[in-house]
Amino acid sequence: MLGLDLTLSYHGAPVVHGAELHLEPGKVTALVGPNGSGKSTLLRALARLHAPDSGRVLLATDDGRSVDAASLSSRDFARRVTLLAQSRPTPGGLTVRELVEFGRHPHRGRWIAGDAGGATIVERAMGLTGVAAFADQPVDRLSGGQLQRVWLASCLAQDTSVLLLDEPTTYLDLRYQVELLDLIRELADDHGVTIGVVLHDLDQAAAVADRLVLLESGRVRAVGTPADVLVSDVLSSAYGIRVDVEVDDRGCITTCPIGRYNTRQRAERLAVA
Repeated sequence: MLGLDLTLSYHGAPVVHGAELHLEPGKVTALVGPNGSGKSTLLRALARLHAPDSGRVLLATDDGRSVDAASLSSRDFARRVTLLAQSRPTPGGLTVRELVEFGRHPHRGRWIAGDAGGATIVERAMGLTGVAAFADQPVDRLSGGQLQRVWLASCLAQDTSVLLLDEPTTYLDLRYQVELLDLIRELADDHGVTIGVVLHDLDQAAAVADRLVLLESGRVRAVGTPADVLVSDVLSSAYGIRVDVEVDDRGCITTCPIGRYNTRQRAERLAVA
């Protein structure tokens, strides 16, 4: 999936300036950067939810060609690309299973019976996201974290080759954050899914992504591996605060933003030592 020279605006005010983004099959690309840098807007443009002022979004076809996403029907596009958005309404009167089944809509004709294998895909999606145990519960009785996982299951049930995730770890406790990141890697590594994800946690981005795209003020500031992008001076400039970066013996990257409290605490520890 390619986003070429995308310029995006709200009410005539540009928020993304000539951005280019390449999402590769079987790879995880994480978009990182400060609030207001254009990450979510760029992801929405890839999902055809934000019309670009200029530029194009291209999708690879099975025969190796590229097709302009704007030329596809809504159904054809939804069979290829799905987005887990930041905020979604909580539908009333539906069970977990019924909400997950909505992900099969692009694959159905006029009748549910026409969706061969759809029920199996729904069960698999619920199993992968850990929501099968409460499949028959009303969704309006779920916690925020449970509902987040149900929406993710609906996206997986859509069974697309491109999966876009906007801050998917929101509302999740530590266990499910880790399990979600593991699932993202599994989808890319074992199933060849093209994944683009917006993450605020730089350490999570470093752990899960093959490539990072750092945005600053609507422009792509850096692109590359986590080791290439998560560099102290680059992050400090982008976020407007000192950010230290450490790499352990296993190659795991840890970022540490330094505020007044961190500085004082470090000075006190050094004085005691």
